[in-house]
Amino acid sequence: MNCNRLKHIRQQVYESFDRGADALFNLADALLCESQAQSLPELSLSPFFERQWPSVYEALEDGRINVEQIRAIWVSELLAERAEDELIWIAVDGSNIARPNARTSADRTIIHVPNLPLVKKPISIGWAFSTVVLVPEQTSSWTPILDQQRISSEQTAIEVAIAQLQALKPLFGKRRVIILADRWYGTPEFLRACHDLGYSVLIRLKSNRKLYRVAVRRYKRGAPPKDGPLFQGKRPETHGQADEEWSEESPEGRRVHISRWNQLHFQQDRELDLAVIRVEREAAKGTKRDPRVSWFVMLDAIVPVSQVAQQYRRRFSQEHGYRFLKQALLWTRVHVRTPEQFERWSWLVALVLNQLYLAREFGQALHRPWECTERPVTPQQVRRVMPAILLQVGTPARPCQPRGKSPGRAKGFRPEPAPRFPVVWKTLKAPLKASG
Repeated sequence: MNCNRLKHIRQQVYESFDRGADALFNLADALLCESQAQSLPELSLSPFFERQWPSVYEALEDGRINVEQIRAIWVSELLAERAEDELIWIAVDGSNIARPNARTSADRTIIHVPNLPLVKKPISIGWAFSTVVLVPEQTSSWTPILDQQRISSEQTAIEVAIAQLQALKPLFGKRRVIILADRWYGTPEFLRACHDLGYSVLIRLKSNRKLYRVAVRRYKRGAPPKDGPLFQGKRPETHGQADEEWSEESPEGRRVHISRWNQLHFQQDRELDLAVIRVEREAAKGTKRDPRVSWFVMLDAIVPVSQVAQQYRRRFSQEHGYRFLKQALLWTRVHVRTPEQFERWSWLVALVLNQLYLAREFGQALHRPWECTERPVTPQQVRRVMPAILLQVGTPARPCQPRGKSPGRAKGFRPEPAPRFPVVWKTLKAPLKASG
């Protein structure tokens, strides 16, 4: 990694902005360097933002980003230094943006808020986003974003994730890609789409999912059976003998046992051949976050049984990446009116994280006195030295040209109040039938 390559990438990103490129790029540079900013207007105080603070909102309102072009740029750059035969690990997941009081924002839906205190309904109102990231080898916040898209009220998270993987497939070329995902993606629709696209998967599976073995005809008369014996994780009597098993005991005497069952299928898609893996850990606490028994589903045997638990731990890097986006890069602290404006802001946040990922190879970071210097650097530590790096790299944005003071609104003008939008419910309860 050198300054010329980073400069070239920044030039390509600048050219992918179809409108308002200068203001958008200045805003991204301000977010890249202002590690102490706590709100969107504070970014206008950065020396890298050459405009007044209203231009921050104008950039998100009037700017336009070519999503297809910028997606191709980052996939090409992030995979440039990897060998053609190297496995590419990516993860897909969704995150919610709470906007309970934004009545003038359209297309808000009911979202799940998992970190609320113990309440009956841990839900809120806002927007949902689906993100595809490149997973690092070691668990960390270094998760560069390959694609990011809002989940509208007319879509589901599975539909958006499938569309993202379809758009990324031509960009990967002939590389072998493995998808890591949580148990919400272990559905027949998502697994069928991954199979047809040529992706390998390692996905968590709900213990109550019903799968079936290959059908065996027992009687000569009648129609042949479509499904064989039932297989369900939470019912041990349906498991039978595993096709492959592996055990390991740690130096502390704690055992890990992994079992694999092949040739299973969903009732909704009998042509899709699946393998189910069970991981049993004696050292686990047995809680929801640390279960003793975990279930996974795969489409092939590209991941050996002995490495299933170790490789799946890499998926939690995306959780750390989400935390960095929300806590440090102000992803959820921006209060804009329309979902389109927030989508542009989300892509700017993704551009900042990806530039930090590339800049980490310069080997420069700024540590606080209480931070350990022997550990790998974090995105926030690299972010603190980005002002010095940008002074060397420069910016492709054109200098700001002040155009004088606006005359303002005409005398007697009264703007109409902003329209209010109701909350969109994706699923409605069926009306009750009248008795009698």
